[in-house]
Amino acid sequence: MDKYLFSSDRLGFRNWMDSDLPDFIRLNADPEVMEYFPRPLTPEETMASMERFQRQFSVKGYTYFAADLLQTGEFIGFIGLSWQDYQAPFTPATDIGWRLLKEFWGKGYATEGAKQCLEFAFENLNLEEVVSVCPATNLRSELVMKKIGMQEMGKFEHPGLLGLPRLNPCVWYELKKA
Repeated sequence: MDKYLFSSDRLGFRNWMDSDLPDFIRLNADPEVMEYFPRPLTPEETMASMERFQRQFSVKGYTYFAADLLQTGEFIGFIGLSWQDYQAPFTPATDIGWRLLKEFWGKGYATEGAKQCLEFAFENLNLEEVVSVCPATNLRSELVMKKIGMQEMGKFEHPGLLGLPRLNPCVWYELKKA
């Protein structure tokens, strides 16, 4: 358990390690995984993302955490929290998000992990609210938002997705500390 900051029944959450890079590159290069993003990421863009996640963890104490299966130690993707300050009706805010390797879809990991990350956000970080965002067409992610108790707050045009009508509008959900 030492390498994990916290865990759920099946998942461990931790900061990123250099050894995660090959699997993270594979995750971000998969067109099906990246369907609701402008495009898959190059290896260089993935490396920059990982460095950004590591920096955010050192500054904020949270990030989109690398997530492993506790039983095997296998990297499954990321689930966690990220500071967002792009122009939107709810920013600046802490966002919860997830992205899993395809072979781990449909097993409840995103929901389980997101619930644990919310507990970490409210109990350990003492955050007052967490938001989540996805394109309105991403029904699987929106379902996870509902399953973890978040409430739909509305739709908005994401400034990072302007000119991409297949990805805008986005939905925004919110959960306040109980």
